[in-house]
Amino acid sequence: MISNRVADVMTTKVVTVGPETPLKEVARLMIGHAVSGLPVVDESGRVVGIVSEADLLIKERGTDGIQRRPLARIFGESAQTQQVIAKVEAVTAREAMTAPPITIEADRPVREAADLMIERQVNRLPVVDLEGRLLGIVTRADIVRAFTRPDEELIRFIRDEVMVKSLWLDPEELELHIARGVVDLHGTVDRRSMAEILERLVGQVDGVVAVRSDLDWRLDDSRIEAEKSPMVFPITQR
Repeated sequence: MISNRVADVMTTKVVTVGPETPLKEVARLMIGHAVSGLPVVDESGRVVGIVSEADLLIKERGTDGIQRRPLARIFGESAQTQQVIAKVEAVTAREAMTAPPITIEADRPVREAADLMIERQVNRLPVVDLEGRLLGIVTRADIVRAFTRPDEELIRFIRDEVMVKSLWLDPEELELHIARGVVDLHGTVDRRSMAEILERLVGQVDGVVAVRSDLDWRLDDSRIEAEKSPMVFPITQR
């Protein structure tokens, strides 16, 4: 996918806490730095969890807010309820944090980070290396800022990264215009499939709002691909 990497938009100066950091200190750091969650990092720099405002709210609400299942005294509480009880009784970051943490590697596309945030319903992702060590953090606000890239920067990126490096096209043979993130493509390429690929990849660039393609082609290879497809014969029922 043609896209900015997470490393390009993440924040590298991250406020962290250790597993044994008292919750009062965690709350003080959140307020002091105006953040809603902190990575919990062990001595080797690996992210072992996230402690967030939601975790602290669970503790503040206390046991009165816990929904216990019927016959819990006989069969015991569910695993989910046990986790909530542990958070209510927590006094350190380790006891209150959500683990395992949801993280992302620095070389992954920004769109993948956005998908992960939506899918897992989180506001931030610690960015880690292959060993799980913290490199930075990416938030929803960081991803939104990726869509404010200037049009001039988008043109350079599309020409250099999409046309030249990815598709080996000569950008001088095509017309590329952009205004407020809307890209217009004009010109002629060798194959219809290339026109479709170019339009799709340009649309995947972070900061591109829409693509209007007026590309033409010298060869309609869609028919060739159709002829290559295996023939399917109907099955006669007897």
